[in-house]
Amino acid sequence: MTEPRFDVVGIGNAIVDVLAHAEDDFLASHELNKGTMTLIDADTADKLYGDMGPAIECSGGSAANTIACLASLGGQGAFIGKVRDDQLGEAFRHDIQTLGVSFETAFANDGVSTARCLIFVTPDAQRTMQTYLGACVDLGPDDVDEEVIAAAKITYLEGYLWDPDEAKKAFVKAAQLAHAGGRQVALSLSDPFCVDRHRDEFLDLVNEHIDILFANEEEILSLYQVDEFDDALQKVRGHCQIAALTRGDKGSVVVSGDEVHVIDCEPAAPVDTTGAGDAYAGGFLYGLTQGYGLAKCAHIGSIVAAQVIGHVGARPDIPLKGVVEKALA
Repeated sequence: MTEPRFDVVGIGNAIVDVLAHAEDDFLASHELNKGTMTLIDADTADKLYGDMGPAIECSGGSAANTIACLASLGGQGAFIGKVRDDQLGEAFRHDIQTLGVSFETAFANDGVSTARCLIFVTPDAQRTMQTYLGACVDLGPDDVDEEVIAAAKITYLEGYLWDPDEAKKAFVKAAQLAHAGGRQVALSLSDPFCVDRHRDEFLDLVNEHIDILFANEEEILSLYQVDEFDDALQKVRGHCQIAALTRGDKGSVVVSGDEVHVIDCEPAAPVDTTGAGDAYAGGFLYGLTQGYGLAKCAHIGSIVAAQVIGHVGARPDIPLKGVVEKALA
């Protein structure tokens, strides 16, 4: 087996976050439902993008956020996701590469434009998100770089992307390539809506291809259609090597065979909980690829999540390596 170049490669939706401050009057005039996330079409995205004020543009998406946290900790990350050869596609590539993440997926030369999440932050700090999925859902098996998968200790799959048939084929191809090379495969269930929509397929995916599963309490209860967390814990135990389950202010629980670790959440003053699960996964996977035990991996995940929710935005605003080293000292 060749020596891995990457700790983790993430595969997911390549979305540009476009963040701007806005007044309540702007939301009302554009008929936006404050504090929610709404999927929009291309025309609506273009209109809102033209009307919004000065904005910050950065690479986003769930798996990309996880890899960004891993990189901030000092890990070696790569990302696979689809963008168009347009202004926002260039912005995504430039931004994620400046984080030290390898991103070499070929631009789409035709078709729909790069995905974007237009985020309007009102004076009360609420975020109203309008998301156009665009080119990111066109990712397919041909976009899965076999050399990158073979070079990564862990391949991390974003549940949000499990919808288009070609994306499903891409996930299965990546998982098979990773296992053929003796590597591990991780999956985030992403959202209860995803689980409700794809429950049977997710169960098959976990049973056949997944070594490490990330889910919050609502997602894991939905996956196994049970009412009690302990029941879900027992069911997931035999379906993958490691399950890392987050429970908000109750912390997290990690189960692996006969091992069960209950980890308290880190003290935090939440400002914006967007991306907390992504951050936890980034910290956990960093610990795992550095050879730490499962309890310490979960502790690192909790530290990273606490740091990320302490400011607006789903990415670290300071380098995380020093934060974690100080917390673990």
